[in-house]
Amino acid sequence: MAESGDRRPIAARELSVMQRLAGALVRRGASADGISLAGMAAGLLAGLCLAGTAWWPVAAMPLWLAGALFIQLRLLANLLDGMVAIGRGIASPAGELFNEVPDRVSDTAVLAGLGIAAGDLALGLGAALAAMATAYLRAVGKAAGASSDFRGPMAKQHRMALVTALALACALLPAAWTAALPGLALWVILLLSLVTGWRRLQGAWTQLAQRNAPE
Repeated sequence: MAESGDRRPIAARELSVMQRLAGALVRRGASADGISLAGMAAGLLAGLCLAGTAWWPVAAMPLWLAGALFIQLRLLANLLDGMVAIGRGIASPAGELFNEVPDRVSDTAVLAGLGIAAGDLALGLGAALAAMATAYLRAVGKAAGASSDFRGPMAKQHRMALVTALALACALLPAAWTAALPGLALWVILLLSLVTGWRRLQGAWTQLAQRNAPE
């Protein structure tokens, strides 16, 4: 479903541990934009770790585990930056840029890194482009006057959950069992991102058409 507000619906935002962590950051005067940049750094490191599984096969297990960890740190930063911004009551003039651009960089790094791990960088870049299209269509719909649409089936949290689960499987299971999984995951992300983009475009069109329909 499309959301009426501009914040991605995240259940973890209501957890007391997250609220305490955000509160601690607010008390220390942490910058929401700085947290967004830290999340981008985690995304870049995640992509490097995933690519490293192909470059340094002897270290594949710890690199898969590190990739999964950095993906989760990226998502944690994505959660906390908005909570800190609201907690401090400070609206950055460039807040929207810090909210969106680091996400696109992180997605591209993670999926390109996974493409290298799969031995198919082109597929990784194709999945990254499809993922970027979902965010683009949400932004275009919002600019046209529709509500921000965070629906899936392959929104950011779904992409990162899939890559995290894949990384853990590749780290913990025999390589012979998991050799085909990175490529398969990228195809799933690419195809379901196209479905997600279509749903968001259709949802924006429906909202705008209903809003402008004659009484």
